[in-house]
Amino acid sequence: MRACGNVYLIGAGPGDPELLTLKALRMLKSADVVVYDRLVSDEIMAFCPERAELIAVGKSPDCHPVPQDQINKVLLEQALKGRTVARLKGGDPMIFGRGSEEMLELSLHGVSVEICPGITAAQGAVASAGIALTHRGLASGVRYVTGHRAKNNPLDLDWEGMADPETTLVVYMGVANIALIAERLIAAGLEVGLPVMVVSNATKPDEATLLSNLYQIGVQVRAAKLSGPTLFIIGRVVSLHAELRQILRNPAVLPETEQALA
Repeated sequence: MRACGNVYLIGAGPGDPELLTLKALRMLKSADVVVYDRLVSDEIMAFCPERAELIAVGKSPDCHPVPQDQINKVLLEQALKGRTVARLKGGDPMIFGRGSEEMLELSLHGVSVEICPGITAAQGAVASAGIALTHRGLASGVRYVTGHRAKNNPLDLDWEGMADPETTLVVYMGVANIALIAERLIAAGLEVGLPVMVVSNATKPDEATLLSNLYQIGVQVRAAKLSGPTLFIIGRVVSLHAELRQILRNPAVLPETEQALA
């Protein structure tokens, strides 16, 4: 009887293959089978060993061809065959990736699980846009929230707690509900003109960005018809994007000491 295999929960990052960590690459190359999500880019899938079996279990909005309990079953079955399983997820497996559910299920059956964190979409998006999630004088904290509930249940977020101008809000999976989210944040006290950046397909060649504010974001996103995974960055740090562009266009706006360093 073969010994029980093991499972690597690997964060593939937001899409750019150069953002894959060395640890993730090592784990991936050791795999006998790769169980992967829809958001893992083709460039990263190209790193999978030729010998490895590839099993797609991806989900898209309102379309879950492989339910989570079935994904758990696939991982368990493969590990119990004595195989090394790479569970490859977009972003970070423990940030809206349901990695903890898979880890708990496997651990209950005595399967060894190792987690490899990945660069989450928020980090990739702000790096591409040239802004920060925190910035002295603009934001002293950051908060990640989901803009979607399982089975399309109503959003029951902490609106009052989220309406903090000193905190940058990052909304994942929020395209369908962004108008409602903006409305509730305004009702909780945030300014209608608070800037919002929308990033679709962050770090990929087809990345697209949209600058807006809380008052207009719902209408503009609906008109934009964005495709691909989309992230919303809400807060004063978004103003850094325009400031950076102004500096790049006209270095004379820099203070003398900064010009000397530029």
